[in-house]
Amino acid sequence: MFHIVLVEPEIPQNAGNIARTCAATGTHLHMIRPLGFEVTDKYLKRAGLDYWHLVEISYYDSFDELRSKYPDSRFFFFTTKGKHRHSDVSYQEGDFLVFGKETKGLPEELLVKNKETCLRIPMHADARSLNLGNSAAIALYEALRQTDFAGLKEEGELHRLSWEDEV
Repeated sequence: MFHIVLVEPEIPQNAGNIARTCAATGTHLHMIRPLGFEVTDKYLKRAGLDYWHLVEISYYDSFDELRSKYPDSRFFFFTTKGKHRHSDVSYQEGDFLVFGKETKGLPEELLVKNKETCLRIPMHADARSLNLGNSAAIALYEALRQTDFAGLKEEGELHRLSWEDEV
């Protein structure tokens, strides 16, 4: 299982979208307070649809609190300022993928302390950043791809027809 960490997320729709991605992939979601919304926010709930029962969510008052709970785990910090690409890392199950708030990203003190595990998702030089939900999905699916999508469903069923049907 992978872990996604949102440090002080501000937009409920982004957090809800990420929660839905976590539910679909069996990923544990960790949220660091303060949050820019209430966890009962209708936009958060709407973005997560009816997947809330499938996602494990934990809340913390600080990043240090989270890190002390998982002292032997690997943490990767996603930032537009990272020296290494997100695809240059060899991910392992149990890794934590850490993302900052939408308006400011991760605190620079956290980045400096963890410079060797700061990663960036390549993008056009004139673009400031990607959407938080998109960034989390890109990073998570690269980690899942590298671990051969362990534990995820391989093939989907059609609603009305079968893959063997002739049309």
